[in-house]
Amino acid sequence: MTHALPLPDFTHERVEVITGRRSGLFIAVALHSSTLGPALGGARAWTYPDWSHALQDALRLSAAMTLKNAAAGLDAGGGKAVIGLPEGTVLAGERRRAAYLDLGDAVETLGGSYRTTEDVGSTTEDMLVVSERTRHVVGLPDRVGGSGEPAGPTSVGVHAALLATLERAAGAESAAGRRITIAGLGQVGSRLALQLAAEGAVLTVTDVDPAKRALAADLGATWVEPGEAHRIEADVFVPAGIGGVLTDEVIDELAARAVCGPANNPLAHRSGAERLAARGILYAPDFVVNAGGVIWLDLAAEHRGSRAEIMTRVAAVGDTVRRIFDEADARGSTPLAAAESLAAERLAVGAAREALV
Repeated sequence: MTHALPLPDFTHERVEVITGRRSGLFIAVALHSSTLGPALGGARAWTYPDWSHALQDALRLSAAMTLKNAAAGLDAGGGKAVIGLPEGTVLAGERRRAAYLDLGDAVETLGGSYRTTEDVGSTTEDMLVVSERTRHVVGLPDRVGGSGEPAGPTSVGVHAALLATLERAAGAESAAGRRITIAGLGQVGSRLALQLAAEGAVLTVTDVDPAKRALAADLGATWVEPGEAHRIEADVFVPAGIGGVLTDEVIDELAARAVCGPANNPLAHRSGAERLAARGILYAPDFVVNAGGVIWLDLAAEHRGSRAEIMTRVAAVGDTVRRIFDEADARGSTPLAAAESLAAERLAVGAAREALV
């Protein structure tokens, strides 16, 4: 009996799949596109029911990175790495080190066409281990002269995107007095919550980790259970955890005027963009909203500007969101389609340039 992955036509340039010789773990490195330059995308360490689901995630996320990097105006392609953890696995100690050494070996086989960095389940310290096996890694710790944790720049970009979304959906570029629901209080979601609370937003928050209730209390935010967050009336619903949360059922129940958040691939189905539009809910595409981190990592790694100059570029994520909303209005399309068109235009220019070489 064969098991077919529920995927569209294969469009990746290269995929490396290994069993780590040290860790024994499934590792996939997916290079989707190098049309605009060497690919850049994080290394995710996550629990999956089997290797095929881990591979599917690598393929899906790497394709999304192509869109993200192109729409952000970077000379970088799309790629992603996944360390697949069997259910119940705690990656720690020597096995954790072994896993990231194995990842470094896998990245090295691509010869620089893919650069990795931290992602969900990985840290800058893990990237330091990767760097023992390959130089094609960015986002090393500050203490060794690296660009450090990208969650800060990511949250700056998300905040700029959120203000642009509020401007379009609520008529004012200000969070003061606005009802905002944040679903996920990880490194980006918690930073965003702290800033919005300081700006006077009326916050409702949730997380799968009940220990995050303490942060909610510190912020004066209302805590709800994860499955209830989308039903809370809000100006903006901010998905900031795992992807796929905006199922058809959730969209039909969503009590927000807009969606804008850092979670990768929050739409369970692409058709969710049309479903949101049909309900009059404004959607800021995730791969534009959460691009601040990758902008920071790419430009810092290439030494393209001072920190202040790069952070100015990160804050311009808000301008990109405004452009996408304008394009969607002009074309009568969803913001998702407009964002994909923006990325496709840059990729087409890159492909034409390649053809002339």
